[in-house]
Amino acid sequence: MLHRLLAPVVAWMTAVMAAMGPLGVTLLMGIESACIPLPSEVIMPFAGFLAFKGQMTFMGLGAGNPAAQIWIAGIFGALGCNLGSIPAYELGAWGGRRAVEKYGRYIFLNLDHLDQAHRFFERFGHWAILAGRMLPVIRTFIALPAGIARMDRTKFHLYTFAGSLPWCLGLAWVGYKLGEKWDTLGVWFHRLDLVIGAVILAGVAWFVWSHFRKR
Repeated sequence: MLHRLLAPVVAWMTAVMAAMGPLGVTLLMGIESACIPLPSEVIMPFAGFLAFKGQMTFMGLGAGNPAAQIWIAGIFGALGCNLGSIPAYELGAWGGRRAVEKYGRYIFLNLDHLDQAHRFFERFGHWAILAGRMLPVIRTFIALPAGIARMDRTKFHLYTFAGSLPWCLGLAWVGYKLGEKWDTLGVWFHRLDLVIGAVILAGVAWFVWSHFRKR
């Protein structure tokens, strides 16, 4: 079941990265950082796997040097996080929370996630950008409260890059270390089918319950 669900997405992402190299990593991470559900937890390990295969070079840089290719994947992934964060930041800076509530659904924004990121930003201030970029869920939405607070754009992009780089490098390193074992992960995915089915059913039940509770 999982294979059938993920296969088209995985095939598309690997095709993008195989065809475009590091620029493909930037494109995909930009999409993820623009609040569109394309998880970096899938993108960057694939980039690391391509580094293992020697396919993560840029204009000849990193050729024959796997460690350099992991850095190339991480740096271009972090650049994608910066580029993808621009629309979310500007939406927050332009219209504040009301604009997010009105137009957020068009870019797949979840207001519950926004609230979580907003509380995190209020608690830690500008440092939330640096730390939040290394936290699942929050990292995707943290640009919105930064825009609402009109955080200095230069600091925002510096902190975004500095926080995204360790995240991207770490995931790329995992993909690189998997190496030749990458294809064998499918066996474990099949064993998780029942668990995944239970999680999906629980998620549907929670959605229905929360929807009617709010109404």
